[in-house]
Amino acid sequence: MHPRLLLALAPLLVTPLVHAAADCANASDQSTMNQCAAQENKAADKELNAVYQQITARLKDNPEGKKLLVGAQRAWIGFRDAECKFSASGVTGGSVYPLIYNNCLTSVTKARTEALKQYLKCEEGDLGCPVQP
Repeated sequence: MHPRLLLALAPLLVTPLVHAAADCANASDQSTMNQCAAQENKAADKELNAVYQQITARLKDNPEGKKLLVGAQRAWIGFRDAECKFSASGVTGGSVYPLIYNNCLTSVTKARTEALKQYLKCEEGDLGCPVQP
């Protein structure tokens, strides 16, 4: 395909994605609600990863602290997955399962993100905080 044709078609390829995201506020069918819940979960996970990276950057000179953080995060992921499987277990196999499961993932991820953000607010000299500024 000619590069100019690709450029000409590019707006047509992006437009449905923009409309899909805009429809989340008024989603009325299960498929769209499931898709929107997955998008919201992806956004929450992206924010969590950004905060996690900020913390690991602060721990670059503290390999033991970083190791402990990695262990805690892995344990948290196990908890999150188990909690959300349980939370959505009442609708396993149903068309609403992805919505319930993703809503749980989003909620638990946002809570974890807020908890991690508290580590970034530690004041210098706070011996009770594992992440120093």
